[in-house]
Amino acid sequence: MENRSLQIRKMKEADIPAVESIEQKSFSDFWSRDTLEEALEIFPDTNFIAESQEGIAGYIICGVEDTGEDIYGHICSLAVSPFHRGSGIGSALVQRAEYQVMLKGATAMQLEVRISNQPAQKFYKKLGYEPVFQYAGYYANTEDAIVMMRWFRY
Repeated sequence: MENRSLQIRKMKEADIPAVESIEQKSFSDFWSRDTLEEALEIFPDTNFIAESQEGIAGYIICGVEDTGEDIYGHICSLAVSPFHRGSGIGSALVQRAEYQVMLKGATAMQLEVRISNQPAQKFYKKLGYEPVFQYAGYYANTEDAIVMMRWFRY
C-alpha cells in the first residue's frame, strides 16, 4: 500500500456511518444500515476497516460458514472509497480477512460478483480467486453472479 499511515482494524459499531457512506457510493443495491449492523453483530471478528488519518478508506464484511463438511470464509461486501481506489487497500483488506478466517479453520474463501463487473473479477483473479460457477438471477435486478473461490494451502 502506498499510504504507510493506513491501519487495518476490526470494524466497530461507531464505524457503521462511514461504512454505509462508502457502500452507497460503491453499489447500486447497497446494504442498509440495519443490514450492516446485523453483519457486524453476527460476524464481529471478520469485518475490517482500513483507516487513514483522513478517516475510513475502505471496509470488508466477511463471514465464516460451516457446512458440516467444510469451513469457509465468505466475502459479503468489499469497497474502497473512490478517492482511495487503486492504492492497494482492497487487496490488504482481503488478505486480512483471509488470515482471520484461516484462524477460524476455513479452508477457502468464497464471494459473489456481478457478471457485468469485469474490473472486480479481474481484481479477485489477481488475488488467486477462480470462478467456479454462475448463479442465475442472484442480484435484486436479476443479474447473474459469478461465484469465485480461493482455496488456502496449509
